Amino acid sequence: MPIFHRIILALWLVFAVYWAISAISAKRSVGKATWWWHLVIRLAIAVLIVLGVQFPAIRHALQTALRQHPTNILVQASGTLLVGLGIAFAIVARVYIGRNWGMPMTRKENPELVTGGPYSFVRHPIYTGILIALLGSVIGYGLIWLPALPLLAPYFIYSARREEALMGEQFPEQYPAYMQRTKMLLPFVL
Repeated sequence: MPIFHRIILALWLVFAVYWAISAISAKRSVGKATWWWHLVIRLAIAVLIVLGVQFPAIRHALQTALRQHPTNILVQASGTLLVGLGIAFAIVARVYIGRNWGMPMTRKENPELVTGGPYSFVRHPIYTGILIALLGSVIGYGLIWLPALPLLAPYFIYSARREEALMGEQFPEQYPAYMQRTKMLLPFVL
């Protein structure tokens, strides 16, 4: 396995471990719990993947993707750099939001509107960072990472819109002004 592939996998492992550990210190959620809905969505995505692999054409495409890795060192390095930058951006955003972080679309006890740091560039820097890291994984590791992008991007956009409605309710004066000066996921674009 090429060194850049190992680095990409290690970066994702660091991300997962950090995420699990940092979730412990998040503020308590209040109100109607919707954790089960997020679990249903994630299980549905997993079922779609499992069912999709059952189709011969999709299975063949995945087997081909598993055998095709970028061989150009510059391409692998560029992808690895994107993974590192994306994961770093998501982690910095997670650190910056602190105890206010929670599962998508949940209300927190004593919420605070965080608009500084990475949140001054985009309203959902954690999603942005994850999507950048996924794109880097596709570039640096191979096409096996590609199915995650069209599955997660719509979910992140859906979650972002739901979160924004919730934030608008919790911060009716501040959040609309914040939305006017920042983009959802990509600075100056979206």
